[in-house]
Amino acid sequence: MEINEMPDWMTGLDDEDISFIKKFIMVSGSLKEVAKNYNVSYPTVRLRLDRLIQKINISEDTSNEPYIALIKRLAVNEKLDFNTAKVLITEYKKINKEE
Repeated sequence: MEINEMPDWMTGLDDEDISFIKKFIMVSGSLKEVAKNYNVSYPTVRLRLDRLIQKINISEDTSNEPYIALIKRLAVNEKLDFNTAKVLITEYKKINKEE
């Protein structure tokens, strides 16, 4: 990997996500400190971190299935509800199994 090349797990993250990760690292992983920096509650920061973890897991788990990764990213980013995402993924798998 080139020095300036972004790791695969970071490709699904936007600039705001990367900024959050940087702040998290700079305060040695203290969610309470991150909450202070963003002036939000601890549960809000915890939820944000959980969503970032989901995004990273999605990019690692489905790198060979870009369509499924896209659907999961849309669901994690609340652009698509989880039930609809499940239906789309199930139907996609059915169609690809038949081929």
